[in-house]
Amino acid sequence: MIKHALSVTRAQNFAGWYQEVISEADLAEESGVRGCMVIRPWGYGMWERIQKLMDAQIKAAGVENCYFPLFIPLSFFEKEADHVEGFAKEMAVVTHHRLIGDGKGKLIPDPDSKLEEPLVVRPTSETVIGAAMSRWVQSWRDLPLMVNQWANVVRWEMRTRMFLRTSEFLWQEGHTAHADRADAMQETMRALEMYRAFAEGPLAMPVVAGEKPENERFPGAVATYSIEAMMQDGKALQAGTSHYLGTGFAEASGIKYQDKDGSQQFAHTTSWGVSTRMIGGVIMTHGDDDGLRCPPQIAPHQIVIIPMLRDNDEDEAVLEYCRSLRLELLALHAFGEPLRVLLDTKAAKASNKRWSWVKKGAPIIVEVGPRDVGEGKAAVLRRDRLYKDDGKLATAFTPRGEFVAAAAGLLEDIQSTLYTQAKERLDANIRRDVTDLAAHFAGDEAKFAGWVEVQWARPTGAALDKIVEQLKSLKLTMRNSPIDAAAVDGACFFTGEPAVERILIGRTY
Repeated sequence: MIKHALSVTRAQNFAGWYQEVISEADLAEESGVRGCMVIRPWGYGMWERIQKLMDAQIKAAGVENCYFPLFIPLSFFEKEADHVEGFAKEMAVVTHHRLIGDGKGKLIPDPDSKLEEPLVVRPTSETVIGAAMSRWVQSWRDLPLMVNQWANVVRWEMRTRMFLRTSEFLWQEGHTAHADRADAMQETMRALEMYRAFAEGPLAMPVVAGEKPENERFPGAVATYSIEAMMQDGKALQAGTSHYLGTGFAEASGIKYQDKDGSQQFAHTTSWGVSTRMIGGVIMTHGDDDGLRCPPQIAPHQIVIIPMLRDNDEDEAVLEYCRSLRLELLALHAFGEPLRVLLDTKAAKASNKRWSWVKKGAPIIVEVGPRDVGEGKAAVLRRDRLYKDDGKLATAFTPRGEFVAAAAGLLEDIQSTLYTQAKERLDANIRRDVTDLAAHFAGDEAKFAGWVEVQWARPTGAALDKIVEQLKSLKLTMRNSPIDAAAVDGACFFTGEPAVERILIGRTY
């Protein structure tokens, strides 16, 4: 029987397993402020990799980076009624600018420092960026205007879970203004496809891209599109969104331009974003009962070399062997970039270091002892294939030159393997033959029930509200209508009206 590195397995307690992975892999920890986390170097290193790779794609699309204030006047939100209503319950608000002592050793807001207008701590930036765009856009020649910022945002969440739903999180938010609907929709779909390809590429996380139903749209949007990923417990994770905002935000913010005929027109705007929630998705997509399995493209260190030191005369030869091996590996490339290789010389037992890197999910772990030096070999462990059939570690004792020659290919194979395993799981857990949602999602057997795809007539108003309440009673939500779904050939699952598309239903994070 395999003895795993974690105390809780996915099957025993998926939520507990998730929290233990975050702790044991040194990804993040509680901060002392409810709903806020300290992202530790390994976790932040993953985010830096996501930033680097995605930022290059954003800039390649002609989008420029900038930065906007953390504090937004409340009046900016009030200009767009649907928007402010959608975020009202989550807003953190600053009302005073100074503290004073209360004479009892405590600090309290100074009544004389009350702000003339409350400031909202940025939950999203459509309103403040819209105000800037109204100054920057005057003519059709100024369009399209496309900006992005990497920032933190605050949404006062009641039920928090690290990386998945926190009161403060990190993200990128793109905001664009266009002359017409067609150009804005093209940008909306470009961003969606960028997210789909990024999730399935660097993150090795298969997703379904599609349009959200009316009740799940971003507040104030005309249309919202998402990528939905399936976690190992069968729940959905909304991993990224792209919104076509129409002219509503432009009208509220005064984003006008003079067209070629000299007439004044309102711009069509979009917004799109992904966040540190992606890291939570990577954990729950690829993790196993020993911890995280980090896709090589976003691993801060792709190969970790562990010298097996014994405090004797052989140690220096082992270290020199490891240093030269690292230099050989650093000269190689995978995924179009130089390999990232760490030599772990911390003062700890080699076996403890090995398990630490197993839990972090380092793609390849290499151990080198005096015998390996003498034989010109290395003990190589692939994180995606940790055990042999007999339950022992699948360590391969490989000639040094052979390992170096194969290293880049091994990393690319690990990336591919992680994606293939997750894609097979996704495809196997979307059911299209379910006739009774309550029965399918009931009982202990349905803990990993996956998703159900049904035909859908896009009901609205009271008819939609009734369906939403019905699903809510089963703890279910509509995820999206897949762009690449099969053509409809029957009636709506809920209303019996002629279907116009298909929609995914499941439990969600």
